[in-house]
Amino acid sequence: MNSETADHQNESAVVTYFDKLRAASVARDSLLCIGLDPDPKVIRGGVEGAVDFCRTLIHATSDVACCYKPNAAFWEQYGPRGWEGLATVKKFVPPDIPVLLDCKRADVPNTMAAYASAVFEAMEFDAATVHAYHGADSLSVFARYSTRGVYVVCHTSNPGRADLQHLRCGQEPLFMAVADLAVRSDNVGKMGVVLGATAPNEAAAVRAAFPKLPFLLPGIGRQGGDVDAAVRASFTGDPASCLVAVVAAIMYADDPRGAAMVWRDRLRRAAEQSNGHDLRSRPTSR
Repeated sequence: MNSETADHQNESAVVTYFDKLRAASVARDSLLCIGLDPDPKVIRGGVEGAVDFCRTLIHATSDVACCYKPNAAFWEQYGPRGWEGLATVKKFVPPDIPVLLDCKRADVPNTMAAYASAVFEAMEFDAATVHAYHGADSLSVFARYSTRGVYVVCHTSNPGRADLQHLRCGQEPLFMAVADLAVRSDNVGKMGVVLGATAPNEAAAVRAAFPKLPFLLPGIGRQGGDVDAAVRASFTGDPASCLVAVVAAIMYADDPRGAAMVWRDRLRRAAEQSNGHDLRSRPTSR
């Protein structure tokens, strides 16, 4: 085997976050991402209790969820041992399911390099969330990790989003400029955006402008997101085009597995209503 052939085989063997997400989504016929955000007011026993709670949740739902999303803040509140607990919880997730750290990092490039090293090298997460306020040179630091995924916060689910995200930036609102910045900062096709499910009209506007951009949709459940409208506005047929995060409605349900299955099926039906797309029959390349 010559070196050129070996290099080609090595390149073809590389599995990116979005490849992994697509495969997990198709295998489970699911767009469901389950949050792992322990609340010490609900879960007793400190960090050990949180770890055990999440272990049980993962074992009950790993044939339903195509991704898991711990929010860093919910583990940081336990102090230094919270990070150790999170690392333990990550090991409970089956290796074919990606784990996305919702950490919303933002800073100048050299600091972003440290953040990226922590998330992707030290902690070995498959993907992360970041903010765009520092600009393209900051975002591009995370994008350099070509096998990892990066979601740029674009339009959030809280009412206060209008304070900044709807300000005019030229002819368009600021959140549209953020989506454009995410695309321009990514030269390897591994970046998506976060769009709150409470605003399906804005999701539709971003989708119309950026047909291939992957979406992460939080804000389902307690925050009042319209899941059906949000999925219809976002899903393109690509399993990675629309990842929907559900947290408390599954974590704290009387029957978490049953709740996860209900949400999985609801998302699937909404996707099928989006121009007749089907999760299992679509191509798996971006």
